[in-house]
Amino acid sequence: MLPLAERMRPKTLDEYIGQKHLVGEGAILRQMIESGNIASFILWGPPGVGKTTLARIIAHQLQRPFYTLSAVTSGVKEVRDVIDKAKRNASLNSGLFAPTDGRSPILFIDEIHRFSKSQQDSLLGAVEEGTITLVGATTENPSFEVITPLLSRCQVYVLKSLDKEDLLELLNRVLTKDEYIRSLGLQIKDTDALLRYSGGDARKLLNIIELVANSGTKVIDNETVAKQLQQNPVAYDKDGEMHYDIISAFIKSVRGSDPQAAIYWLARMIEGGEDPKFIARRLVILASEDIGLANPNAMLLANTCFDVVNKIGWPEGRIPLAETTVYLATCKKDNSAYLAIDAALAKVRETGNLPVPLHLRNAPTSLMKELGYADGYKYPHDFPGHWVEQQYLPDELTGTVFWKKD
Repeated sequence: MLPLAERMRPKTLDEYIGQKHLVGEGAILRQMIESGNIASFILWGPPGVGKTTLARIIAHQLQRPFYTLSAVTSGVKEVRDVIDKAKRNASLNSGLFAPTDGRSPILFIDEIHRFSKSQQDSLLGAVEEGTITLVGATTENPSFEVITPLLSRCQVYVLKSLDKEDLLELLNRVLTKDEYIRSLGLQIKDTDALLRYSGGDARKLLNIIELVANSGTKVIDNETVAKQLQQNPVAYDKDGEMHYDIISAFIKSVRGSDPQAAIYWLARMIEGGEDPKFIARRLVILASEDIGLANPNAMLLANTCFDVVNKIGWPEGRIPLAETTVYLATCKKDNSAYLAIDAALAKVRETGNLPVPLHLRNAPTSLMKELGYADGYKYPHDFPGHWVEQQYLPDELTGTVFWKKD
């Protein structure tokens, strides 16, 4: 018999629970599916919220060929094999090199954040040409884990943890629709522990129901669930919603200069088995974003910490992580460079490609010299103090202030 999670996997959008902001009436993904034309996209969200299921529903409803790869077990060769197969099918069906009617095969890649740069590069041409429609799934922020050229060719849709109403709807569906569970005559006395342990994860909820049901009990209540799972109901789940909540609390504690809270949240992550590289990477980002120019050594220490924990892992990695956490939490804070680059980026997007002033341009040829390139440039080292008043911004932005010293 198939596991309960497989037996209950929805096959249509009407059976799909949660993510109303994406697949509810009038929502963007539902409109796309109903129109029959979908573009490549990436589904970002915690485990057990329906990323794989949604991809399968889309392929089934649109009657597209559906290929699936796991980034854990697949490499560039497997990617190219699927693309070649899609090209051959397109050639046989339409006589064209790639589909032009928006009906290209769907390639679903689970855990796409685990693909290396070369693996992601191998997808670019096929996505650009429309040979395949890429649907990726990731639990990590695609801004950090997916290469920019691929990200620019895909929409990113954020999936949320299932709320209490979603989980109760799923529970009711199990009790009324699954023949095996229904045959057991289970009685639901209370659901607090069931929902708490699930943590917004549909798969986890179904696994818990199956575990309790197979224990021989006829009643599901808080005591039965806790006894069967034999774990702390507030335990850290590195793959669930608490993963995001605790790293957020950790970062905000360091930013807020509270080493006591920062060490506590670090301990929660360590005890939960979090990837030490994930914690160390967040410290490098924080050193740059929140400490910055107040103490440039902070980034050096954070980067060294990343290198060290990458080499030694657990359990010894807890020591450099703790040292770096306390150091960063007690540093003076400055985000002026962070604010400055964001302000400059906003101005660039607003004003476009403003011309470089002629006196700042290089003049390697005689023609460029005749056109005035480099004319009037003042070499700062020729002046007292190695500084001279000179315009460096484009004419239209003269006097604009991006970086403000604290």
